[in-house]
Amino acid sequence: MRPQSLVQVADGVHLVHGSNTNWVILSEGDEATLVDCGYPGDRELLLASLAEVGHAPESVRAVLVTHAHNDHIGSAEHLSRSFGTPVLLHEAEVPHARREFLHQVGITTVPRNAWRPGVLPWAVHALRSGGTTDTRVTAPRAFPAPGPLDLPGGPVPLHTPGHTAGHCCYVLPQAGILISGDALVSGHPTSPLKGPQLLPAMFDTDRERALASLRTIEGVAGDTLLPGHGPLLRGSVATAARRARDLAS
Repeated sequence: MRPQSLVQVADGVHLVHGSNTNWVILSEGDEATLVDCGYPGDRELLLASLAEVGHAPESVRAVLVTHAHNDHIGSAEHLSRSFGTPVLLHEAEVPHARREFLHQVGITTVPRNAWRPGVLPWAVHALRSGGTTDTRVTAPRAFPAPGPLDLPGGPVPLHTPGHTAGHCCYVLPQAGILISGDALVSGHPTSPLKGPQLLPAMFDTDRERALASLRTIEGVAGDTLLPGHGPLLRGSVATAARRARDLAS
């Protein structure tokens, strides 16, 4: 693994920086929960990150999906088919994961935004990493019930639509951690900003709902943010969400 790719955030919580997307490993004894899994091209790094913290792929109890974009579900179907790993996500995101439709920045949108700094290098990387590969999940499952999931880390889903209709963050209440996916990030190759922010608007399915979801995140009592893109942030999660909302406004 590259130096600094694997960051221990707390006991049993590791943030992994993939090629352009992060995922999180929640460990509890010999078992793990995997939150997102990067691009298809990140598979070798994904498996190496699990091994680095002492887990075989068979020990992953479930893959939790923040949202079903290719850079977040790249190896979900591989884990499901090879090891029987359940893939869990919000009910509104299930048809998206099955690719009954695709709400993802398209090949027509990228050229219109090619003048923006960082867009072309990001697009080239996305193509090389499998960004246009068919990553559909054959049998995604909605969360079995509201509230904490019976999985390592005890993650609590928090519906935060806007980036996609079924986007979910995951709260780790005892650790004061929010895994925010793409609802709130701390950087992206296409953004000149650093720190808490929304992704550029071209990536969102519904920008107004994405802004409204920042208010939902403001209600999270936590002091550590693990975003889908960019480095981890220490400090009030609520303050980070407010800052992102102010920037977007």
